[in-house]
Amino acid sequence: MGGPPAAEGARTRAARRTGAGFGRLLVAVYAFFALAAGVRAGWQLATRLEEAPVAYLLSALAAAIYLVAAIGLARGGPAARRVAAACCSVELAGVLGVGTASLIWADAFPRATVWSSYGIGYAFVPLVLPVLGLAWLRYTAK
Repeated sequence: MGGPPAAEGARTRAARRTGAGFGRLLVAVYAFFALAAGVRAGWQLATRLEEAPVAYLLSALAAAIYLVAAIGLARGGPAARRVAAACCSVELAGVLGVGTASLIWADAFPRATVWSSYGIGYAFVPLVLPVLGLAWLRYTAK
């Protein structure tokens, strides 16, 4: 017998929170990528903007998306879930679009972005992360 119904309801709600359980790991990875991509893009924009402005700006955009997704997943309310889902969707479209473009038109990307070649420079985590994020949001939906 699992205990009083109120306790079971609280456990169910806690299990569905986006920032709990596996969600904590997901938030941590998103936050790490926001920091890593943001610092790298900031340095590149400040010191070598003329080399590859599009690539460096795309990396900065990716960092911003990672940060907002991490916050949305950590907060987990209805509005935060929508924001996180939008970020994960834009991120997936970005990594697929930029990944494909960087392979087809390699000359257009003289320097790698976070999403170049589907995130090969980051062990394909940028490709897998939005899929996991969207799957987690769906799994934890009420």
